[in-house]
Amino acid sequence: MPKWFIYLNAFLRFALELTALAVLAIWGWRTGGILLAIALPLLAAVLWGAFVAPKARWFLPLGGRLAVEALVFGGAVVALISMGNPVLAVNLAVLASANSILVHLHRDDERVRKGLPLHGDRH
Repeated sequence: MPKWFIYLNAFLRFALELTALAVLAIWGWRTGGILLAIALPLLAAVLWGAFVAPKARWFLPLGGRLAVEALVFGGAVVALISMGNPVLAVNLAVLASANSILVHLHRDDERVRKGLPLHGDRH
């Protein structure tokens, strides 16, 4: 896979993470007010940072990372559906799934964690 594509996929992953946090905050605001608007994205960010991010303190095996990803992105998809945005929900689900497959297929998250160059890097 070309180096530019790997970096584009990493950028997409970050954008999807931020999108999920924003959706959770909006849904929290609409359904439970300020506390839920703060708590939901904060919980999702803490879970992601602690267990999924390449430099996570407790980097889970693949199955655990996929479970956290499903919880965060799945929660955002359900929130979009409940707010009456099924098309956005499907787009988020498809993009997040495709992105996750590419990240884990090439083990980019594991390579970054170990300090190894990404596939496509020549050093």
